[in-house]
Amino acid sequence: MTPTTLGQLATLGQLRASGYQPKSVAEELRSNLLTRLRSGETAFPGIVGFDDTVLPELETALLAGHDLVLLGERGQGKTRLMRTLIQLLDEWSPEVADCEIHDDPYAPVCVRCRALAAEFGEELPIAWRHRDDRYTEKLATPDTSVGDLIGDVDPVKVAQGRTLGDPETVHYGLVPRTNRGVFGLNELPDLAERIQVALFNVLEERDIQVRGYSLRLPLDVFLVATANPEDYTNRGRIITPLKDRFGAEIRTHYLSELHDEVSLIRQEAELVADVGDHLLEVLARFTASLRTSASIDQRSGVSARFTIAAAEAVAGSALRRAGRTNDPEAVARVGDLPAVLPTLLGKVEFEMGEEGREREVLEHLLRMAIAATFRDRLGGLDLSGFTAVFAEGAIVETGDLVPAAELLSQLGTVTGLAKVLDRLGYADSAGRGQVAAAAEFVLEGLHLTRRIDKDAVGGRTIYGAR
Repeated sequence: MTPTTLGQLATLGQLRASGYQPKSVAEELRSNLLTRLRSGETAFPGIVGFDDTVLPELETALLAGHDLVLLGERGQGKTRLMRTLIQLLDEWSPEVADCEIHDDPYAPVCVRCRALAAEFGEELPIAWRHRDDRYTEKLATPDTSVGDLIGDVDPVKVAQGRTLGDPETVHYGLVPRTNRGVFGLNELPDLAERIQVALFNVLEERDIQVRGYSLRLPLDVFLVATANPEDYTNRGRIITPLKDRFGAEIRTHYLSELHDEVSLIRQEAELVADVGDHLLEVLARFTASLRTSASIDQRSGVSARFTIAAAEAVAGSALRRAGRTNDPEAVARVGDLPAVLPTLLGKVEFEMGEEGREREVLEHLLRMAIAATFRDRLGGLDLSGFTAVFAEGAIVETGDLVPAAELLSQLGTVTGLAKVLDRLGYADSAGRGQVAAAAEFVLEGLHLTRRIDKDAVGGRTIYGAR
């Protein structure tokens, strides 16, 4: 039904006459997922690198109608994945108008809506709720209470003269207010164990209990939780009976393919300058090496946010250069990479024995990433035109505040530069800033492969210096 048609359905009788058939949240997810699978449409837009691992397991769990836990280290896209589930709900869903827990007009469960249904019958007023409003997310923190999640007595309603035995004195928590929707619970192990117990009925009996009230509210909530394995075993844990009530536990992972990491950076990073793919590949390799380094605490992991923040910082460095030198183009160069390392130190946990060597570790791994990208991108290419510049003792001075024009004027005309630009993905119409970025990448690569010398003096880099 179109939004226009929906607007014409304002009562239960009109809804029934339209032929509308209610579905549970699990049935909606299953039906819409099957439709996308059959059409070949992406079921989880924006999710990168999980096609052959995580997504098949997630699809199976959703088709089975299972509540689930997404288990993985920080920065593996668990929250992003959880939030994509709302796209698998029907775009519009009917509910009893002004109901706090969004009751199904065909089968209202709260005291107020049952009374209205008895009073109005087929004239029961309904409203339409968009799927974006059917998702609720809560960060589980140690101070989260049962009242926050399930509900509590509303002292205002009691003060208005209602008795404590009146179910309408209940103030509903987040879970019942997500009725007929998806509830996302981030960092579930951080939730106190006695609070986790309150979720038993929601997952198994599909109802809630509030402070001993004789109140049974059958809820239709699809519950998704995330957890970090480190938290799972140390800071907190998911209690065994609650784990047993989740239908599926799905393990996420860091991206294993270089092109996936680059695609993720392009998708998520807000770059304020032109950052070439070769530099993003350097950052992707850099992050991958951090995830395998013995100097890094691998239990903590290296988040995808590290790579994204690094790319944004590199772009910021390029924009700073353009602003300080009045360069019309803000284009990132390889020299911008080391400049951002201090801003990234706080995003990585080092092993105890590396105290005092943190920056040295990052600089070493970054040099390795640059060299590997240089060999991959420009391996086999004749770069003698660049080395010839230094054969007679010439030097090229660059740095984070050296404009592109100054760098290129020092280098002069170089044989083979056009082929370098082509290998790095720059078109024939590459601007001066992009040409300078390509040239500086070659110079750094030649230095790292021991074909030219380099020295650093007062914040500037001098290639060809001895």
